[in-house]
Amino acid sequence: MFSERTNWKLAQNRLTQAVEEGRAGGAQLLDLTVSNPTRAGLTYDARAILGALSSEQALDYDPQSKGLLETREAVAEYYRVEHGTPLDAERIVLTTSTSEGYSFVFRLLCNAGDELLVPKPSYPLFEFLADLQDVRLVPYPLIYDHGWQMDFPSLEKAVTARTRGVVVVHPNNPTGSYVSAGELETLNGFCRVRELALIVDEVFLDYRLDGCGLPGLAKAARPFDKLRAGSGSPQSVYASFAGNQEVLTFTLSGLSKVSALPQMKVAWVVTSGPRELVAAAMGRLEVIADTYLSMNAPMQWAVPVLLEQRKSIQQQLLERVHANLAELDRQLAGQKACERLRVDGGWYAVLRVPVTRSDEELAIELVREKRVLVHPGHFYDFPRDGYLVLSLITAEREFKSGVGSILSKVNGC
Repeated sequence: MFSERTNWKLAQNRLTQAVEEGRAGGAQLLDLTVSNPTRAGLTYDARAILGALSSEQALDYDPQSKGLLETREAVAEYYRVEHGTPLDAERIVLTTSTSEGYSFVFRLLCNAGDELLVPKPSYPLFEFLADLQDVRLVPYPLIYDHGWQMDFPSLEKAVTARTRGVVVVHPNNPTGSYVSAGELETLNGFCRVRELALIVDEVFLDYRLDGCGLPGLAKAARPFDKLRAGSGSPQSVYASFAGNQEVLTFTLSGLSKVSALPQMKVAWVVTSGPRELVAAAMGRLEVIADTYLSMNAPMQWAVPVLLEQRKSIQQQLLERVHANLAELDRQLAGQKACERLRVDGGWYAVLRVPVTRSDEELAIELVREKRVLVHPGHFYDFPRDGYLVLSLITAEREFKSGVGSILSKVNGC
């Protein structure tokens, strides 16, 4: 009766079962997987946020396929102010989520059965999005050697006649790694020769963690054109891919992370690259967007105010992340079994642990014995066991206690 594209395994995994069993028994878990910023103890300007939703202009129905011009101009201004990237609002399409943005781009680029190259490890959402669009995902690895790097030889081997694009997460979730200047140059050349598009997820772009990686982390954000002109080659590129003109590029982001407002369901796709390709892509994207007209008027008129909220919310989140990273490093310094991998941005830290059992088994034991919830590495397609993923936006007291319990378990205390 149902389509094959929805033939997913819907049974609960063993970790979820252990969590539900613990909570059913009255256990209070220290949740180190927190991803919902609205429940992370942040202070929001409720009056401004709720007031932004009451614009009388929302009573008028003005269907614009790419979204209201005023709203797109506010998004363009955000890129100009925060990232030094001038954008034409006509190259922006508003969507209700980055997931919807992905679906638009997947439909634009791929026929049924076509392929997209995706990073591994990375966020597991891609698989479901691809299934729903009848697209096949082919992974390419990120490798770790004093920092995360794209494995271009593997990328070369992954390309087939059906490959239509390369997905990049900048910075990656959960590794927290940005695309480096050298990788950017190689990636553009790789896509240009093969006529592939770039699809770039930048939801965590604003959350730079200067000084939290390894010594020598570059701190200056520069637009891509200056990098190509030879003004410098920092280890990490913090500029948005929305300024990439070398190949056809679709850059996705939204209020979910920019302003820590996932419930407001506002996102966008920015198209950049060679002029003729951009024009052709935008013509088709506009038809796709016009078919759905998914953005509602109250949210669109609220976007300028909601974007302003980023200034307060991002500061709170960055302070939380820095404090938790410092606490994690402090506790790690007192033992030898575990280490934190380099993180340059985002909300997560990857902990490397001894492989004495599967990551899932370790996570289940932590729930049952220590009342601590973490994500095992396989949730993010780490290639082998020995990794736990911790949320850095967890409340500081809970994070401190949770890390202590994890290390006592792993170190056999």
